[in-house]
Amino acid sequence: MKRELVIFVIVASAIFIIDQIIKSIFVGGFDWQSSCISLELHYNRGVAFSMLDFLGDWLKWIQVALVGLLAFFIFKEGYLRQYTIPSALIIGAACGNLVDRFIHGGVVDYVAWHCGFDFAVFNFADVMIDVAVGWFLIHQIWFAKESN
Repeated sequence: MKRELVIFVIVASAIFIIDQIIKSIFVGGFDWQSSCISLELHYNRGVAFSMLDFLGDWLKWIQVALVGLLAFFIFKEGYLRQYTIPSALIIGAACGNLVDRFIHGGVVDYVAWHCGFDFAVFNFADVMIDVAVGWFLIHQIWFAKESN
């Protein structure tokens, strides 16, 4: 368990630091436009697709509780041993987005897709959360079939 914990802390910290460095570049004024993807600063005061923005300041406290519960679940239920990397990706990225809510009043997003259709604006942390969820799903689908 000690090895997994060290890996978890290193990966979660790296994801958090990378996320915050990238976001600081956009908060500092970086902007790049193209016909398909633009890299431009946006603040998302809600969650995915700006949902729940009506919760205002309550949203960050709800997310603190949810991230805390998720971390507790990962450690308490033993998921750290089996899912060290994806657990670290989710916690590091979630903490990155959560810190944004406290510092900037909303999550710092910067990748705007507008090629053929407008998609939600997102960031590195969002991608890492998606990668981790995909990792969990693929693992469950493939290993669930092997155990049957």
